[in-house]
Amino acid sequence: MNDQDQKYKYLKLLAEKYPTRQSVYAELIHLNGVLSLPKPTEHFMSDLHGEYESFFHILNNCSGVIKEKVEKVFAEKMNEEEMADFCTLIYYPKEKLAAMKKNKQLSPEYYKKTILNLLDLAKFMSHKYQPREINTAIPQGYGYIIDELLRGRPDADYVPRVYRQKMLDTLISIGSGNDFIFAFTVLIKRLAVARLHIVGDFFDRGKRPDAILDMLMKHYSVDIQWGNHDVLWMGAACGSETCIAEVVRITLRYNNVDVLERGYAISVRPLFLFAARLYPDDNPNDAAQKAIAIILFKEEYRLIKRNPEFGMESRILLDKIDYKNKYFVLNGKKYELSIKDFPTIDPQDPFALTEDECAIIKNLRSSFIESSQLRRHIQFLYQKGSLYKCYNGNLLFHGCVPVDKEGRLKTIRLDGKNYSGRAYLDCVDQKIRQAYFGERNQAATDFMWYLWCGINSPVSGRRMKIFERTFTLDKALWEEESNAYFYYYDKEWFCRQILEEFGLDAKHGHIINGHVPIKVKDGESPIKANGKAIVIDGGFCQAYHKKTGIAGFTLVSNSRGLRLIEHRNFTNVKAAIMDNEDIESVSKSIEVQSYQTTIADTDEGEKIQEQINDLYHLMLLYKNGILKPVK
Repeated sequence: MNDQDQKYKYLKLLAEKYPTRQSVYAELIHLNGVLSLPKPTEHFMSDLHGEYESFFHILNNCSGVIKEKVEKVFAEKMNEEEMADFCTLIYYPKEKLAAMKKNKQLSPEYYKKTILNLLDLAKFMSHKYQPREINTAIPQGYGYIIDELLRGRPDADYVPRVYRQKMLDTLISIGSGNDFIFAFTVLIKRLAVARLHIVGDFFDRGKRPDAILDMLMKHYSVDIQWGNHDVLWMGAACGSETCIAEVVRITLRYNNVDVLERGYAISVRPLFLFAARLYPDDNPNDAAQKAIAIILFKEEYRLIKRNPEFGMESRILLDKIDYKNKYFVLNGKKYELSIKDFPTIDPQDPFALTEDECAIIKNLRSSFIESSQLRRHIQFLYQKGSLYKCYNGNLLFHGCVPVDKEGRLKTIRLDGKNYSGRAYLDCVDQKIRQAYFGERNQAATDFMWYLWCGINSPVSGRRMKIFERTFTLDKALWEEESNAYFYYYDKEWFCRQILEEFGLDAKHGHIINGHVPIKVKDGESPIKANGKAIVIDGGFCQAYHKKTGIAGFTLVSNSRGLRLIEHRNFTNVKAAIMDNEDIESVSKSIEVQSYQTTIADTDEGEKIQEQINDLYHLMLLYKNGILKPVK
């Protein structure tokens, strides 16, 4: 079948959806109108690292956008305290209303006033959306009534005004006030942010990555670009013993056993009992860290030996310890050890796992594979995630596109073939999916570990020094070599080269990265290469707050350009509900346009234009008698 025949077959199918000339005309009018609407707002965040409470609040306050809209609409109607109270209601409607009910603050007058205020705010925020999208954004079951209220005008005739007033009186009198307030808050949040992009790293450091993923699984519009910590957990879920040992080591390092045991029903009790016997003088967590670290380095040895193409031999270091004199020896130089007791290591065969260590890692592997909650979350990461994404002219990925020291795309050999640039990332994306959905062979799961820590890994891009940081005191040994990408991404010519490699407009496009925490407190800027690259890792996790000086970034892209929002420390959700405490955020414009970007300028606009072209072709077939409309 040639292209013309395929096109005709497709148009015949399209005619089933639009069987009359009038239906084609109506859809053409609608779609051309949609193209002229302002581009919906996108938010970009990265490196959440389990900081559930902060992320929960930022998701609810839409990175401060709700407060901005409230101030615009109600500046002359409410004082600051009233606006703060109204914002808290939008962020946490169920909790706020429950607290007000307890304090006997709810009344018919309150419900009427609040619903009308929510209605005004929703009207103000709905101007850039088509009616179909607004109806979709309204929670199921409330569409008709909220739509009727939204259609009303302040200067409406007497009869419609009375009609809508009666609707309000009735929903309040029958006890539906709470439900309608909640429905309005959902609508407002969806109008505030049309699309959420998470540019990697849900796991490790913070306490509740599982809660973040549970929340995002209910989100109406989200995509994910995998980070190295995500890929590590994905590798663990695939059954990689090396990834599992690393996940457990990091979890213990940040004293976060709950995420394994309560979040994913993965017991580490056998490891703790084993470690207590080995290191009776240490506290339980420190002892378990030592025990799992030794298992990790033994497992890494086997993996590296199986995969010489990874070029990771520099990580084979257990045989570089002088176990008699308690020194680490590298290139003929002695270094002091921070840990000097190695009860599970045979100096004659330092990489051999003991019988107990084999039992520990076997038990952990079974727990990771059998965890139903972990399986749900990993499948969600695969469903919504990818290694990179081209979206509305921007290129999103967590780490890097590997390049050589001159900034040229690096050629990397995988499975007997050479790859570079976009082709390399496409190949890696495919291999990540094969590791979970394929036969889960050892070669595939081994590659997941390499992605976690390899210098040519698109999600890592650095040569990690975990052994040195764990066992040695000389911090000169801790310095980690990074791919040259992280040097060149501050150069405009380089970023343009990368954008063009992915088929994007280098003049208007941007690279959006996470992975590298930006030290704002030291004057470092997240905006690189004259705005061509934006690094949005602002240190969400509390462990990085001192390093960055802030508590995360949100990049906002709307019809007027780009701006970056810096978040400050957040107390907790309880304080937000009870005391109207909001996270302090500072907004900075990156790119301000003199014109308004419309849907016609977006990826969705391209799809709509294709639909319009097809409808015009269908209309011609009707006019020329090639296809017969219903009437």
